[in-house]
Amino acid sequence: MLGMQPVVPVIVIDDPRAAVPLAEALLGAGLATLEITLRTPRALECLTLMAATFPDACIGAGSIRSAAQMEMVKAAGARFAVSPGSSDQLVEAAIRSEMPFVPGAASASEVLRLQEQGYTLMKFFPAELAGGIPMLKALGAPLPEARFFPTGGISAELAPAYLALNNVTCIGGSWIAPDGMIASGDFAGIARRAADAARLTA
Repeated sequence: MLGMQPVVPVIVIDDPRAAVPLAEALLGAGLATLEITLRTPRALECLTLMAATFPDACIGAGSIRSAAQMEMVKAAGARFAVSPGSSDQLVEAAIRSEMPFVPGAASASEVLRLQEQGYTLMKFFPAELAGGIPMLKALGAPLPEARFFPTGGISAELAPAYLALNNVTCIGGSWIAPDGMIASGDFAGIARRAADAARLTA
């Protein structure tokens, strides 16, 4: 799923009119996995449009906070779900809906609990504020089976160092399609950033 692409654009969007041209720019630049965060009133509508227009793309939902949202994104066509944290209800909803799920963990205790529930890939958020690369290195020594999808505060400049870590499967990049560029319709600029990100390797 996410491991096939080292950098996943983390997208905050609230304008359905921008959804299709944005996805077209990202997919055309070589990024086939996109995360649409449920942080805006019309994010779900945008996700639905992208998933329907590009059925072969791996379009998922981020910032999942409830079991109800898990069901909604499944119905909207999401191929995976990501949460900043974890709860028993979220895990149960993911199992019930057969939704590939990346729960969040930022401490050794959280990692161990998710491993007991069968998870090996976990979101590490907010990456930079939670300790960044030093924290991931520290977690890697006693928890060698855990793999992480860090997001939050990672820039294009920091990306290669994160991807060089043995326990990082992929990273989330909000720098690829920032709010301002989406709002101004600068899809050509977003495509250039996406092409640069597509050249990065884990």
